[in-house]
Amino acid sequence: MKLLSDRLFLRGITSFERALAKVLSTTLTLVLVVATLQLLIFLGSDLLDLQVNWTGEGLVRLLDQVLVILIALEVLQNLTAYLREHVVQIELVLVTALTAVARKVIVMPPGVQKNPADLIGLGFAIVSLAAAYWLVRQSHLKRLPTRIGPATGSPEQDR
Repeated sequence: MKLLSDRLFLRGITSFERALAKVLSTTLTLVLVVATLQLLIFLGSDLLDLQVNWTGEGLVRLLDQVLVILIALEVLQNLTAYLREHVVQIELVLVTALTAVARKVIVMPPGVQKNPADLIGLGFAIVSLAAAYWLVRQSHLKRLPTRIGPATGSPEQDR
C-alpha cells in the first residue's frame, strides 16, 4: 500500500514530467542548431546567387524560416521556464502563439488572401491572443510587490 500513496505517486509523476521536459529541451536544442545551420547555408547560397529576388518570394521564404526558428526558440524558452519554475508560463505561451499567427499572416501566399474566411479567422485569432496577453500582463503589473521588511501590525502603517 505504501507504493500507492498519493505523495509517492505525485513524486513519480513530477519526476517523469521533469525528465520528459529535459528530453524535449535537449531534442529541441538539437533541432534548433540544425535548423539554424540550414538557414545559414540557405542564406549563404542565396546571397552568392545574384539572381535571387530579395524583394519578393526570396525575402518571404527567408522570413518564414527565421520565424519558424524563432517560434521553436520560444517553445524552448517555455520548456526551460517550466523546468525552472515548475509551472507553465502563460505569458510565454501567448507570445509564442502570437508569433506563430503573425508568421502565418506574414508568409501567407497571395492566393489565400482572396479567401475572406481565412483572413477573418486569422484576424480574430490575433485580436484574441493580443487581448489575452494584455490581460495577463495587466494582472502581473497590478500585483502588489512582496513585503521586504517586517509587518508593523497596522494596515495603515504598512502602506
